[in-house]
Amino acid sequence: EAAGEEVWAQAWDVNVMAHVRAAEALLPHWLERGAGRFVSTVSAAGLLTMIGAAPYSVTKHGAYAFAEWLSLTYRHRGIKVHAICPQGVRTDMLAATGSAGDLVLQPTAIEPEDVADALFKGIEEDRFLILPHPEVAGFYQARAADPDRWLTGMNHLQRKWEETR
Repeated sequence: EAAGEEVWAQAWDVNVMAHVRAAEALLPHWLERGAGRFVSTVSAAGLLTMIGAAPYSVTKHGAYAFAEWLSLTYRHRGIKVHAICPQGVRTDMLAATGSAGDLVLQPTAIEPEDVADALFKGIEEDRFLILPHPEVAGFYQARAADPDRWLTGMNHLQRKWEETR
């Protein structure tokens, strides 16, 4: 089902432009002092795509790309960038996702505190990509290794999700 233009605009504003605005405000100060740290809350959807949520998935891909761009552009100038990409997190937002969340995200959902712990560990280890759900790394590798197989599997989940609606 198609999302309206307002939904797309809001998703773009919240999931991409908020990061852009924060970077625009912070980078001049960080560059002047030669150090800074930018944490981008992305989502596994920014790496993998989320069933039933085109605006969310597309804009989270954009958020990931922006974080990647910040890192490759400013790392040599002392700016550290981290992209945290949790899958399901037990929050009100997850509870509101409906069937797609129940089918894919709920079974492996973690607590917000677990995400925070993963973030602090990733910062301590100076990692760009922080994955609170270790299985996401395998999914991401499978997607890159064989996109057609990945899409076939995801389409199977899409059909399953449609049957539960």
